[in-house]
Amino acid sequence: MAPKDTYLSLAIVSLMVHFRWSWVGLILPDDHKGNKIVSDFREEMERKGICLAFVKMVPATWTSHFAKFWEHMDETNVTIVYGDVDSLVGVMRNIEQRLLTRNVWIMNIEHHVIDRADYFMLDSFHGSLIFKHNYRENFEFTKFIETVNPNKYPEDIYLPKLWYLFFKCSFADTNCQVLNNCQTNASLDILPRHIFDVVMNAESTSIYNGVYAVAHSLHEIRLQQLQMQPYENGEGMVFFPWQLNTFLKDIELKDKRSLNWRQTIDTDYDILNLWNLPKGLGLKVKIGSFSANAPQRQQLSLSEHMIQWPEIFSEIPQSVCSESCNPGFRKVNLEGKAICCYKCTPCGDNEISNETDVYQCVKCPEGQYANTERKDCFQKSVTFLAYEDPLGMTLASIALCLSALTVFVIGIFVKYRDTPIVKANNQALSYILLITLTFCFLCSLNYIGQPSTATCILQETTFAVTFTMALATVLAKAITVVLAFKISFPGKIVRWLMLSRGPNYIIPICTLIQLLICGIWMTTSPPFIDQDAHTEHGHIIILCKKGSAVAFHSVLGYLCFLALGSFTMAFLSRNLPDTFNESKFLSFSMLVFFCVWVTFLPVFHSTKGKIMVAMEVFSILASTTALLAFIFGPKCYIILLRPEENSFTHIQKKTHSRRKNFPKI
Repeated sequence: MAPKDTYLSLAIVSLMVHFRWSWVGLILPDDHKGNKIVSDFREEMERKGICLAFVKMVPATWTSHFAKFWEHMDETNVTIVYGDVDSLVGVMRNIEQRLLTRNVWIMNIEHHVIDRADYFMLDSFHGSLIFKHNYRENFEFTKFIETVNPNKYPEDIYLPKLWYLFFKCSFADTNCQVLNNCQTNASLDILPRHIFDVVMNAESTSIYNGVYAVAHSLHEIRLQQLQMQPYENGEGMVFFPWQLNTFLKDIELKDKRSLNWRQTIDTDYDILNLWNLPKGLGLKVKIGSFSANAPQRQQLSLSEHMIQWPEIFSEIPQSVCSESCNPGFRKVNLEGKAICCYKCTPCGDNEISNETDVYQCVKCPEGQYANTERKDCFQKSVTFLAYEDPLGMTLASIALCLSALTVFVIGIFVKYRDTPIVKANNQALSYILLITLTFCFLCSLNYIGQPSTATCILQETTFAVTFTMALATVLAKAITVVLAFKISFPGKIVRWLMLSRGPNYIIPICTLIQLLICGIWMTTSPPFIDQDAHTEHGHIIILCKKGSAVAFHSVLGYLCFLALGSFTMAFLSRNLPDTFNESKFLSFSMLVFFCVWVTFLPVFHSTKGKIMVAMEVFSILASTTALLAFIFGPKCYIILLRPEENSFTHIQKKTHSRRKNFPKI
């Protein structure tokens, strides 16, 4: 007759899910029914992501000295207590004695509040939640309670004791049957409900249903016997116990539940909240219900505003092993721990999570980026080394200023073209070099601004050609100096080279070789526009890719080869006796040029995005400035600040003094 509690685990787990309690304890008797309910709880909790912090099995022989039982009880704020009153009486008493007020107890039994004369206002079970079968009230029993008294039923030995206990009556004889000094209107229904509840509890209802079923079954079997043997009235019934089975199955109880043992009868539960502050109040207030037959999300009904929690909690208690992972984080399970115990790890680069307690972050789509909180994806903005950027503006300004300075130097050389210092250093090559340096400065502007396919190709070709012409011109100047001063007795070929200005042909030859390399580069794998969506947070950088890395490094290698050749030729003629010998300046400028581009390669490969483009522009400006400053700086200094040294008279005096100091042979 007792309910099977088939849906109790579902009801309690639904309550856990409602309050987001994922870390709970479980206390239950160590018997067959307890083992069965454990498996039910584990199954439901695993389905809903709830973990058991501990499982305490109450032995049949409970003792208060069972100290290990209370270990780890403080690991959770919510504990489920399942069982019957007889099997859990020792545990309930110990919980009261220990004043475990930090727990919310979820029970399936109605804790009997006894007004003991102790010194505590607090009670361990205040704020507990009780799941009770939703029995219909038996009005006949309620009417019986309202009218019952010891005088009406003198043969009942239990009623006098109740009157003695509740109404302070005294016994008139030793048999405890006759009462004195009793109130005339004393009735059980005037007692507070926490002392004596006129509504039958679960145990009483099961007993009532059992007696009802057996009585009506006996009645039915007696009627059947009388129909078969109508003339044997007055004789006692004779039957075997198993003969009642057929009648018990067909009996319908007054609350419309069948006695078919295979049928589940406990689909509805009332949820009571125990108000026991101050201790002894003992009110059990219905704050909700659970119906297994209701739709999925309507099974649990609660009135949260009516719930009184244990005094230690100022709001709804939390019971979790680990705090929830907020958006922007993901859960990482701890090895050897339950799934409810985890740590929160921030989402990776360009990943987001916009929900709590997720195991995987979501990567932002291409073209979008994650905000700093890693909660949302935003559209990336397109960027490049623009003229409006401080870096782009600075580099462009430097390039224009240096190109203007080069034009100014050209003007100086044109104005003072008849002076010795201009004539002595090969006027034609100087003009070619200065014009080429101007274009070298201006070619850096191709790297600034929004890239296109045309600008990407123009960047590398103009850079390669202009720098090749500049270095070829320096090489021609260095070879001219060597041929003029290093060969004491020139032969026919050397004389022809000097008279026909043969070194000047180095410029077109070297330029054609570089044009051939660039032509192969542009034909096989030319530069192209690419997008870098990872270097700068929140931006897509548009830049030019070099295309063929072999071709790009071949261009740089060829330039370094020309620089090294120019440096070698200039170094050989550095100590020649000439008034305006520029070999020292040529060698030093080539050394600086060579160092700039050798340093550029590792820096270029270690940077990305706009910084990489800026490094290339800086290298172009630095190497070109080195050529301008070290080759033409000293000449401009003499022309503008020491004009007395730029005269034929000064040169004759200096030459005459140098000849006096020559050793005689």
